Amino acid sequence: MWRERRCRYDATLVARGDFLGARGVRLRRHGRAGGAAARGGQAAARAARPAGKEAGVKLSRKRRRLWIVVLAGLGLGTATALALTAFQDNLVFFLAPSDIAARHPGPERAFRLGGLVEAGSLQRDQTPDGKPEARFRVTDGPAAIPVTYVGVLPDLFREGQGVVALGKLGPDGLFRASEVLARHDETYMPPEVADALKRTGHWDPAKGAPPPAASWNTLEPAAASAAPAKPARPGT
Repeated sequence: MWRERRCRYDATLVARGDFLGARGVRLRRHGRAGGAAARGGQAAARAARPAGKEAGVKLSRKRRRLWIVVLAGLGLGTATALALTAFQDNLVFFLAPSDIAARHPGPERAFRLGGLVEAGSLQRDQTPDGKPEARFRVTDGPAAIPVTYVGVLPDLFREGQGVVALGKLGPDGLFRASEVLARHDETYMPPEVADALKRTGHWDPAKGAPPPAASWNTLEPAAASAAPAKPARPGT
């Protein structure tokens, strides 16, 4: 009796197992078929999509890339322009008084003024708040520029000697220096001043050493001094 029941139970398990196995096979087959059908439907949908829409998508991508390139170029150009402007603003040019007389550099342009401290032009004073103030004239021979400087002048600062001042030229023609550099040496001449003397004809290096600094403001152009005198008219 017990064995008969066990055999029936085993048969039931076997039958159920066969049924579940067959059912699993059918489910896997249906799943594969469904996946293939879905993939086929997607491919058919892509094939049925209008060609114009694909072209529009590609064109919009090209436009985006073009705009990115244009914006990058504009940004690079702006950065370059700003860098050049800052670099130009930081440049400090050297000008002699004759250069300033020929062309005003502008009230906001900082530059170096070089030449000779004109003899008898130095005046020392004090500002209302007690700071030392010096006024003098810088000349290169044909022209002279008045200079004012608030502060202590260098120990080597002398009249009749070369000087280089850093500052700005005001609309009133007064050069307001923020820094003054001087060197006390009778044979010393700033290279820029020497070039100014050459340009104005006050010094010819082929004819010897430059003239004494104390005589720069009384010099006449070498061409004028070397010009032959006109013959006197008869009867004069």
